[in-house]
Amino acid sequence: MEKNRFHILVVDDDDRIRSLIKEFLSEKGFLVSSAENAEKAKAKIEIFNFNVIILDVMMPGQSGYELTKELKETKNIPIILLTAKGEVENRIHGLEIGADDYLGKPFEPKELLLRVKNVIKMNINPNKLLTSKIGEADLNLNKMVITLREKPQKINLSEKKVLIKMLSSPGRIFSRSEIGKIANITKERSIDVMITRLRKKIEINPKNPKFLQTIRGSGYVLWVK
Repeated sequence: MEKNRFHILVVDDDDRIRSLIKEFLSEKGFLVSSAENAEKAKAKIEIFNFNVIILDVMMPGQSGYELTKELKETKNIPIILLTAKGEVENRIHGLEIGADDYLGKPFEPKELLLRVKNVIKMNINPNKLLTSKIGEADLNLNKMVITLREKPQKINLSEKKVLIKMLSSPGRIFSRSEIGKIANITKERSIDVMITRLRKKIEINPKNPKFLQTIRGSGYVLWVK
């Protein structure tokens, strides 16, 4: 397959996982480099311009969290964290320090591919997310307006932040805690109320939502069709 122009760096101390990811993404047409730890990763980052970094959290020496925080201070490279930790707080911590997405181990290679493509799409043209479409709803997040069947409705800053994050990862389940962190809301009831407001602005039938759905016991997911 002819390689495309996107260069990915895979950083993982597990030789098997690192090799499998490199082989899979190479077959999908990406140029892929790899590193077994943070120090070797930083050496390659100084030489090459990477479009995405896939970074394991638990590594000897500098951890994935620490490397993410360091890189985000000086670089504008999208980072997808890989973690065996499934706890919500660990995922939230990764997002708080600047990670663009995360994926828990074990994972399906196809899901990793989708997340890579979503992160690249968002960073190539970030404005695309600000003027997008969900079903029959037209979103203009620059003007903070959603127009559904010719009826424009204003959204607030918290709603805008949540929509941008969910639009950047369609199909990913966001827990209430994550949404609360994004929107700076602490009460679960307030989070549910905000989702209900958004549904009324996006969905033709808010009581039977097609796009912004509840995943019982897990949180919310946004499907973009």
